[in-house]
Amino acid sequence: MLSSTPAAAIYKGNVAAGKSKAMVCAACHGADGNSLVPMYPSLAGQSANYLAKQLADFKSAERKDPLMAGMVAALTEEDMHDLAAFFAVQSTNAGTGESNEAGHKLYLGGDAAKGVTACIACHGVNGKGMKQAGFPSITGQSQTYLKKQLASFRDGSRGNDNNGIMRNIAIKLSDADIEAVSQYITSLK
Repeated sequence: MLSSTPAAAIYKGNVAAGKSKAMVCAACHGADGNSLVPMYPSLAGQSANYLAKQLADFKSAERKDPLMAGMVAALTEEDMHDLAAFFAVQSTNAGTGESNEAGHKLYLGGDAAKGVTACIACHGVNGKGMKQAGFPSITGQSQTYLKKQLASFRDGSRGNDNNGIMRNIAIKLSDADIEAVSQYITSLK
């Protein structure tokens, strides 16, 4: 939890209110936002603005997921901001996966021949993202979840990315690229 700056000065939502509302999220995302189920994302340490946007996108069906659609149906905007604030102040678990040389090259340097931008440009050297720019942290995510999201951006079934950035990158990735870069991301600390 935050100790030096009041959460209200940083987050739109109320961290304490979010904690009580997050109990229903624990089965999939973990009590502290670090998911133990590989198919579900970890939410801990994610930008509050990014989380609130994702919840709103699930509610509006901008981002499609039948399970999440049901979970967010009754949430108010305040609920979404409270949940986002709570998960934002939780500590992210470091990646536990093994590195991958091909993934490392893609992550740090992209692939100029394919027109693939380096992941580091938006997600940073340690995968922590760029909160103010709306680029999410990807550290601590499972390979299963990462592969699913990259494939969904590639096939267009997920399209709530800023200005189509991820769709424009993912469409140029092969299955082998997705396997390699998602494996590498799981090693980020």
